[in-house]
Parts: sequence; C-alpha cells; structure tokens
Amino acid sequence: MEICNFLFHEADLLDTGAFREWLSLMTDDLVYRIPLRVTKEVGQGFGFLDSMSHMDDTFYTLEKRVHRLESEYAWAEIPPSRTRHFVSNIRVRPGGNDSEVQVDSNLLFYRSRGDSPAFDILSGKRQDVLRWVDGNWKLAKRTVLLDQTTLATHNLSFFM
Repeated sequence: MEICNFLFHEADLLDTGAFREWLSLMTDDLVYRIPLRVTKEVGQGFGFLDSMSHMDDTFYTLEKRVHRLESEYAWAEIPPSRTRHFVSNIRVRPGGNDSEVQVDSNLLFYRSRGDSPAFDILSGKRQDVLRWVDGNWKLAKRTVLLDQTTLATHNLSFFM
C-alpha cells in the first residue's frame, strides 16, 4: 500500500504543478528514460531502442527542466498545461537489494492547454525502481515504455 500511495502522491504533485516537491521524491543518482519505440515484425521483440530516447535524463537534467518551467522562458508552457496522470495495474516485486523494490504500473496521461479543444493522450507502462532512503521511498529509476511509436504531442514539456 505504501508503494501505491507513493505513486498516487507523485501523480498528484505532477498534476498540480508542484515540480520542486516532485523532485524531492527522487534519488541523486536517478535515471529517467522514455526510449523510442519502433514497429517490429512478430517475434522480433517489443521494439524499443536503447540508443534513442524521447527523454534520457538524470536528477541534474530534470532539475534543470524544472528550473526552466519555473522561469519566464518556458514558452511551451505558457499558459501551463493541465495534466492528469492515471496510474493503475501496480505490481511490486523485490529489487536488486534489500532497500529497493521494482514497480511496474500502467499510465494513462492526459494533457490540455489554454482554451483549445485539442488534447494529448499518451499511454504506456512504467518500470520503476524505488529505494528506501532515510525513512522514505524515493524514485531511483524510471523507464516509460509508451504504446505510441509516433507522438502527436507538440512538445515534451511534461513528466510521466
């Protein structure tokens, strides 16, 4: 239940734009990736490239993204997006050591902006590693495996 609450709290922070508080849920050695998906023939695997990503970030680069969102220069987010993260099908199993757990979840992400009737919907699977640090769970690794091969969104100025 602790892990579910962690993921729901994280989603709420992202949906309310509390990005600094969201960063406090991360470890210093965080790896945050959204690898590029490609279509492959049956039996050739699920089609994700290790060498190309929509996002390939660390705690440092995520912190820089958040800093930019807080500035007047985040033109892609003026006005700010309205987002909703729907997290479901949460599965928890032991991690690589006693202080970690591996967490798989499904994500449905919705975003709208301004008064436009247009919206973005992205779906996928998240593969997380959560680490117990100083009495709290922290995100140490996230890989988002999107279902789409081509993203119709105008930018990637949001977090999954």
